[in-house]
Amino acid sequence: MFLALSAVATVVAVSMLWPDSAKVAKLREQAQFAAPGVTFVKATVESVQKACPTEPGAEPTGPASTDPISAPACGTVAAVVSSGPESGSTQQVGVPTAVADSGLARGDTVRLMRVPGTSGAAATYSFDEVIRLKPLWILWVAFIVVVALVARLRGILALISLGFGGLVLLKFMLPALLSGSSGMAVSLAGSAAIMFVVLYLAHGPSIRTSAALAGTLLGVGVTAAVGQIAINGSNLSGFADEGTALLSAFAGSLSFQGLFTCALVIAGLGVLNDVTITQASAVWELREAAPETSRRDLFTSAMRIGRDHIASTIYTIVFAYAGSALAVLLLLSLYDRPIFDLLSSESIAEEIVRTLASGIGLVLAVPITTLIAALTVVGPVKPEN
Repeated sequence: MFLALSAVATVVAVSMLWPDSAKVAKLREQAQFAAPGVTFVKATVESVQKACPTEPGAEPTGPASTDPISAPACGTVAAVVSSGPESGSTQQVGVPTAVADSGLARGDTVRLMRVPGTSGAAATYSFDEVIRLKPLWILWVAFIVVVALVARLRGILALISLGFGGLVLLKFMLPALLSGSSGMAVSLAGSAAIMFVVLYLAHGPSIRTSAALAGTLLGVGVTAAVGQIAINGSNLSGFADEGTALLSAFAGSLSFQGLFTCALVIAGLGVLNDVTITQASAVWELREAAPETSRRDLFTSAMRIGRDHIASTIYTIVFAYAGSALAVLLLLSLYDRPIFDLLSSESIAEEIVRTLASGIGLVLAVPITTLIAALTVVGPVKPEN
C-alpha cells in the first residue's frame, strides 16, 4: 500500500513539477557561452613549448608571441586548425602552465576560440580546452566490459538503470530547478522516480526489492528533511563556489538553498540504495538459512550485519566528500586561522552538512529497511515433530 501510494504521489509530483520548456529555453538563450560571432574550432597540436624558464622562486612567464610564423614562443601551443574559415592554417596560442605540463603533446586535439576581426582584420585565436573524448570513451567502454563480464545480466541492467537516472536528471530535475520549482520537491519527486525504475530493473520485481525500495524512499525523505533543517539552521546560502555565482547571473530566480538541498539528496542516493538493498538481501538470506527463526530474531541478526555496513559506509561517505573538496581543504590548510573559523566558512560548512545529513538518512535507513524486510519476508516455519 505504501509503495502504491508513493508511486501515485511520484507521478502526480512529476506532472506538477514538469519544467516550463518556454522558460527554460529563454534562460538558455540569455545564457550565451560566448559573445556573438565567436566560434570554437578543433585543432591538432603540432608542438608544445612549455613556460619560459625564470629565476628561482619567480612565476613562469607567459607566451612571448602569438605570431604563427615565428618560432614557438614560451608557454604556447602550435596547432593546425581542422575546421572553420582558416582550416589548415597553423595557429600559435598561449596555454596555461598547468595545461602545458599535463602531458599535452603533438597529435593531441584541442579546441580554440576564434574571435572574428573587425573592419577586415584577421581573426584571432586563443586556447579554450583540450578535447579528451577519446580517452574518456575508452575508459567508459572498459567500464562497461568489466561490469558485463563480472556482473553479467545484473550489471548490464544496472548500466541501463544508470542511463535512466541520468535521463531523469537531465530532462526533469535540472529543467525543473531552472523553472523555479522547489529544490526539496524536485529532489523527492526525481529521486523517487529514479528509484522505482532503477531498483525493479536492476534487481527484479520481488517482495525483497519492494522492501528495499520502501526503505530507500523513507531514507530519502529523512535525508531531505534533515538537510533542509540543517541548511536553514546554519544559514547556508548555497553560494560556495564560482559556479553558483555564475549561475545566479543567468538564473536569478533560482533558489540556491533549494539547489543545495537537491544536490544533497542526489549525492547520497547511490549509497543509500546500496545499504537498503544489502539489508533486504540479508534478511532474505537469513530466512533461507534459518527458516524457523522468529521475525524478532531475524531483525536482530540482520541488524548486526547492518551495523557493520553502517560503520564501513559512514567513512566511505566522509572520504568521498573529502576527496571531492580536497583542493579547498588544502587551500584552507595554508591559511593561518583557527580551525573552528574554517569550519564555519561556507565551503566547508556545506560539505559538513552534506556529509552529516546524508549520514543520518543512511543510518536510519538501515533499521527502517531491516524492519520492513523482517515484516514482509515469509514467516517462520514450525519445526516438524
